[in-house]
Amino acid sequence: MKRCVTFGEIMLRLSPPGFQRFVQASSFEVRYGGAEANVAASLAGFGIPVQFVSRVPSNELGTSAVQAVRSLGIGTQFIQRGGERLGIYFLETGASARASKVLYDRAYSGIASIEPGMINWDDVFAGAGWFHWTGITPAVSEGAALAVEEALTAARRHNVTVSVDLNYRGNLWKWGKPAAEVMPNLVASCDVIVGNEEDAHKVFGIHPEGVEVKSGHLDASAYESVGRQLMERFPRCQRAIITLRSSINASHNAWSGILWDGSELLYGPEYDITHIVDRVGGGDSFVGGLIYGLLAFDGDNQKALNFAVAASCLKHTIPGDFNLVSVAEVNKLLSGDASGRVTR
Repeated sequence: MKRCVTFGEIMLRLSPPGFQRFVQASSFEVRYGGAEANVAASLAGFGIPVQFVSRVPSNELGTSAVQAVRSLGIGTQFIQRGGERLGIYFLETGASARASKVLYDRAYSGIASIEPGMINWDDVFAGAGWFHWTGITPAVSEGAALAVEEALTAARRHNVTVSVDLNYRGNLWKWGKPAAEVMPNLVASCDVIVGNEEDAHKVFGIHPEGVEVKSGHLDASAYESVGRQLMERFPRCQRAIITLRSSINASHNAWSGILWDGSELLYGPEYDITHIVDRVGGGDSFVGGLIYGLLAFDGDNQKALNFAVAASCLKHTIPGDFNLVSVAEVNKLLSGDASGRVTR
């Protein structure tokens, strides 16, 4: 199987222990994460060869981040060294009626100071079959946006399938141009588009028609219009996928997804996720499961969608950004076994 490539920022994640608030913290738990690294972690765990492309500083924190990625079986040979610092994000984990909170500290990071020409994309894509990026990377800086554009141009030269998770982050688009001006040109190169209705609305002005999401219930059929509008706007796109989350509270979500292939709307299973351990990286684990499914199941959209939803359901039970589950564990959940009984 040809290898996959993801491109983006790996960050230091600092969290108060348990469910403490920032103002209570006297220490922070250290982990690493970032959308594209999270997708690479899922793919590596599912046995897919994958390279993570990034830029981290030439110091001990940069080395620690690289080692964290490498320890999962992810290729790191195309991670560049440079920039003033490693990006950081602080996470306060919510519970019940109190939402989680994220604070970013990413200015002057390795990715923020990346420029076109720093990465030899022809080397990166030699022998590759899939490239994944997210809307977070071009939001970080103009140089990062230009690097994504450079990567997409090379991916087309090498006939690599391209996927994007729209991942709109309003707090990051500060370098001069809004997402609505930058993203359309980049997304036009993509074969698979993943997002939620909020991403589609805030980036492209697309919104579901007549949708109503009730507490504990996901009215998936109303989102067909989002997929249809995305494919109409971006003719290269062959699959538009919408993740569906209904938040009863911070500890209890309903979770599913739909896939529109231009002629048929497919529904994923719906999971009622209670006692959430960590929802950060849930969307990334969905994408990792989707890419795995499309590759492993010969493009079977329904099987790939089902696998993606189940994989991301399991992610909600794992602390940290990375979805550390196996194909067998996902298939066990898909078979209907959600008992949580001890495996001996």
